[in-house]
Amino acid sequence: MKPSSAPFIKYFTYLGLLCAGLFLLSACGRFDTIPYDPSTSPTAWLTIQPFVEFKLAGQNIILMQPSTTAFVYLLGLLTAGLGCYFLFRQNGQRARLWWGVALVLWGLGALLAGTSYEAFSYAIKCAGRETCIWTSWWEILYLIATVWSFDAMILAVAYSSANGWLRRILVLYALLNGLIYFGFVMAGAFLPVKYWISFDMLIVVSTPGILLSLLVNGWRWFKTRDSLELALLGTWLWLGITIAAYFLYYLSGLTGVLWARGFWFSENDVLHIFLIAWMIYIGWTVGPLLKDYS
Repeated sequence: MKPSSAPFIKYFTYLGLLCAGLFLLSACGRFDTIPYDPSTSPTAWLTIQPFVEFKLAGQNIILMQPSTTAFVYLLGLLTAGLGCYFLFRQNGQRARLWWGVALVLWGLGALLAGTSYEAFSYAIKCAGRETCIWTSWWEILYLIATVWSFDAMILAVAYSSANGWLRRILVLYALLNGLIYFGFVMAGAFLPVKYWISFDMLIVVSTPGILLSLLVNGWRWFKTRDSLELALLGTWLWLGITIAAYFLYYLSGLTGVLWARGFWFSENDVLHIFLIAWMIYIGWTVGPLLKDYS
């Protein structure tokens, strides 16, 4: 029987209303008073990274980091598309529902991040200012979408790999984590508190849930040798490798070395390429096997 599109439309209506509400909240924040560190002028912004300038509808457009922008937008569209597939092909499985929500949120977050960190960072953070600012509402929404994506993945694990008291613990953890993090981000945006709206805080908040999911899937695979549990275990291991690769490249200082030679390849490129491979892995190995734990 052909699946109805009504639930699919309902989820995206809710997501649209949620995004609109978050936009209105974040637009009132005071995070635009946090200067970029080190202090950087708009002119200097254009010298520390590649950009292209072109006209569109009579307006001059400055597109920053073109290659990195291409990678992150590809990641966002690929991930959101995969999430839509999971949502449209739920087959009554809550694990597929929550993986779909998680991937749509992740894809949305990637598009938001790519817009502010890369593509239009000059227009958003620098244009018309004496010095560039550190963050923007695009990035605030990215942080929320990404952490909520991780929380939705935990909910998916709760339904695919647990039952009874363990499922209740996972569901409660995911809901509380998402709610508490949202409170910290909103407080960080309004007060403002730089660390609460940083990527470092995102990693700190997300890591326990990743490790918890890794332990649940690892334990279930050790106990049952189930193919789905092995695929999910591989999901978390690959994500761990991705994060490690990002930080190793960042600490290596290769971005500056290569840019000095006219070649732009940053730690964000490493992150996005590994994440694109991660999404392909999820669609190829997890997707066909994913179902609720009875």
